[in-house]
Amino acid sequence: MVSSPELKSSSLVENIVKLLRWDKPAGRLILMIPALWALFLAGEGKPPLPLVGVVILGSLATSAAGCVINDLWDRNLDNQVERTKTRPLASRALSVRVGIVVFFISLACAAVLAFYLNALSFWLCVGAVPFIVCYPLAKRVFPVPQLVLSLAWGFAVLISWSAVTGNLNNNTWLLWGATVTWTMGFDTVYAMSDKEDDLKVGINSSAIFFDDLVGDAVGLFYALTAGLFAYIAMVNGFNLFFGVAWAIAVILWVGQYIQIRGINQDSINYGQIFSQNVWIGFILLLGIILGVR
Repeated sequence: MVSSPELKSSSLVENIVKLLRWDKPAGRLILMIPALWALFLAGEGKPPLPLVGVVILGSLATSAAGCVINDLWDRNLDNQVERTKTRPLASRALSVRVGIVVFFISLACAAVLAFYLNALSFWLCVGAVPFIVCYPLAKRVFPVPQLVLSLAWGFAVLISWSAVTGNLNNNTWLLWGATVTWTMGFDTVYAMSDKEDDLKVGINSSAIFFDDLVGDAVGLFYALTAGLFAYIAMVNGFNLFFGVAWAIAVILWVGQYIQIRGINQDSINYGQIFSQNVWIGFILLLGIILGVR
């Protein structure tokens, strides 16, 4: 049977959607969250609505570019890992040429949106690009590549904050630190699902680096995140609404820690824990919006 042009077109679009991970929104939302934290904290709960739209679209474009460059670098590794072997570039459903074109289109969209921002924010966008591009390479040469990803995530805070205020201050760096430690926590959990495959393939991850202490490491990252948010709330005089949001986040993080430290590791759904952090991020965002006085 000969495939019709419509079916080929549909298959191409479907695979590009998978390449961009638009079929898995959790990973797109979790990058957007720190950017929104910064927008609403720097804007005292009421950032300019056009800027909110630009940041949302920018985070989607940047996340898309990051996913594509990751899959381009890892296409010959992903096909050896159970969780990633069906990705379009790994399975050869899409060609490298298509991947490169999609990457540059995504990056161009992010660049166009960056021109809406002020000079400091624009150059911070430029500064984030090497971290986005080099993260996949870090897995080959750096023992804790999740730190590179966490620093890339931290740029979301710096860019959004400076877009509102035109500068960076102590609050910015506190929120940046909370974002880095939070990302280290949830992405180390995510890496735990690939640990055995990563060892076979020969790439690094924080799950491998911390080994038997990985549960304690994740707990420490969550504790640092909670502590930094508590300090941010204290110095900014947040009201009870943020306190409730913070308490819910801490309870969920403690639950994750207990689960990771449990005896039956094989029963843990690491993807579910990752997705739960999206909800935690939005709970904290709501706390910031309602908690700013």
